[in-house]
Amino acid sequence: MTTNQHTATVGFIGLGDQGAPMAQAIGDNGFGLHVWARRPQSLDVLAQTRHTVHDSPASLAAAVDILALCLRDDRDIWEVLGTPGVEDALRPGLIVVNHGTGDPGENREIAGHLAGKGVAYLDAPVSGGGAGARVRALTTMAGGDRETYQKCEPVFAAFSRTIAYMGPSGSGQVTKLLNNAMTMSNLDNAVDLIRLLSGLGMNVQAVIDVIDASSGGSAILRALGNDDVTPEIAPHIQGLMRKDIEHFADAIRACGLDPRPLHDRGLAGASGLAEAVALLAADAGR
Repeated sequence: MTTNQHTATVGFIGLGDQGAPMAQAIGDNGFGLHVWARRPQSLDVLAQTRHTVHDSPASLAAAVDILALCLRDDRDIWEVLGTPGVEDALRPGLIVVNHGTGDPGENREIAGHLAGKGVAYLDAPVSGGGAGARVRALTTMAGGDRETYQKCEPVFAAFSRTIAYMGPSGSGQVTKLLNNAMTMSNLDNAVDLIRLLSGLGMNVQAVIDVIDASSGGSAILRALGNDDVTPEIAPHIQGLMRKDIEHFADAIRACGLDPRPLHDRGLAGASGLAEAVALLAADAGR
């Protein structure tokens, strides 16, 4: 149900577990929503949301004011920009927004490439995953030109509980990578906790619930305890985490700083995710 009427038209590419509910929120909040998907079944989630489907990224880019991309990594952004017809569709005044997580330096390169065509660019990664997107409670952290950010802020508000302007191009990615490094470092602690609990003979879920309500709680412990991470999707999430922790390390080294303590704990946390989820599943099945 459309609650407002906005004049901006928004294009969206990347209708995955997180991107699809983000696009749905944009359309439901009165923006003209235009979409393109590689797989037609990805559009099913928008069945109750007013939207226009395009047959190519070029057609989509030519029709919108803001082109939002929620893709796996920076090379996917370059792939979209390099798709036949897209370069010709880029025009002064268009805003491209990257909601994925990537390398800050690479995002500055993308911004520079687009600036040569008069196209504005924001790196605006989001935190909260598919669960946060479905309840429209993501955190959006944006880097780029402040005026461009202000134009996009009403769109971000459609799917976010918290929206923050972090500074020049690349700042959004730096903030997201710091967030993810903390999440994975906390995950390392959670994995150790679950390993211990599995050998203590206690009710694992009950202990997690109490700790989560106490000073030892964390977002990642809550996600594990609430079954937001299942054994089926754990390997996929592990892959994303390992990608992000290396982006984090590269970004910190580029600033002349040492990422090793947080990097090593974060990588250990990512590596233990599948084991922790399996132990929780086994305990629940007892």
